[in-house]
Amino acid sequence: MDELQRLSPDEFKAAKKTPVVVILENIRSMHNVGSVFRTCDGFRIEKLLLCGFTPKPPHRDIHKTALGATESVDWASYDNTTDAIDELKKIGYTVYAVEQAHNSILLQDIDMAHNRKIAIIFGNEAEGVTNESIAAADGCIEIPQAGSKHSFNISVAAGIVLWELFKRTNLK
Repeated sequence: MDELQRLSPDEFKAAKKTPVVVILENIRSMHNVGSVFRTCDGFRIEKLLLCGFTPKPPHRDIHKTALGATESVDWASYDNTTDAIDELKKIGYTVYAVEQAHNSILLQDIDMAHNRKIAIIFGNEAEGVTNESIAAADGCIEIPQAGSKHSFNISVAAGIVLWELFKRTNLK
């Protein structure tokens, strides 16, 4: 790790973050939750919010895929996703649901104005983002797809979206 110049959990907590908050809504799989924790660590995401019945650390199956990211990534939990959305909007976040919906914006077309604070909602593996959360959000982001399937696994979708936002905010 020293040769890779990776941050310790304490250095991670003190480091400048990508101005993105990730919201997981009603995720069933602890492995998906752990994977998103790890992705949030990799892209130095500001915070992860676990909403609804999404599993929360500590749990062996979350730790199995998170590989310690539950110690570095700042996280909180909410019983109701719309409460999290309301709080984020009050402090200046633009909130997007990752969902195929009428008038959704393609991921590559998202406006990433300088220092804009964005929150991204990823929904349940089978049901997606709830209608209530979509209604409370400022819009929907859609990941372009060219295959025969109509969705990605939540952890894959998180990796795709967070990479796009990370590279546009940190790699300039």
